[in-house]
Amino acid sequence: MPRQRLPKERRWYAIHTYSGYEDAVAKSLKQRIESLGMEDKIFNVLVPKEKKIKIKNGKRQVVEEKIYPGYVLVEMIVTDDSWYVVRNTPNVTGFVGAGTTPIPLSDKEVEMLKKRMGEEAPKYKISLKIGDQVRIIDGPFKDYEGKVSEIDEEQGKIKVMVNLFGRDTPVELDSLQVKKI
Repeated sequence: MPRQRLPKERRWYAIHTYSGYEDAVAKSLKQRIESLGMEDKIFNVLVPKEKKIKIKNGKRQVVEEKIYPGYVLVEMIVTDDSWYVVRNTPNVTGFVGAGTTPIPLSDKEVEMLKKRMGEEAPKYKISLKIGDQVRIIDGPFKDYEGKVSEIDEEQGKIKVMVNLFGRDTPVELDSLQVKKI
């Protein structure tokens, strides 16, 4: 690392890792901080994740997804020693910055990320209204078309009137299982 004056303040930095190794990097970095006694210079290691709702086998599931795949955030005071500890952690490819000089994240970026991470199970905004024509895109009634008859915004569910055997039949679906025609 070039010998230059680095800010001696506690800031958040992004480190680049091999994609898929973010959690492993965070774990091994925490172990290195402890074993090398760097708790006074490296304070926090964070893999930014958020909760998302996905449909799997017709069921709604909340899954955690990485906000920035391939990146881990580290709160630290950059010194030659702390830089070396982070940079030489297995699967770390480098700091985000110009050359070898890490550039800290802005306070605004960190606040926005923490807010995004802190949100509980995401809420769903159903952009359909009663009477809308929809096509079912998932589940046992896939490719059927129907008309929205009820909307349960709280549960993220809708009832669609589907024509089965010559008569309209109400089918309860997750809002993610339909697409407006």
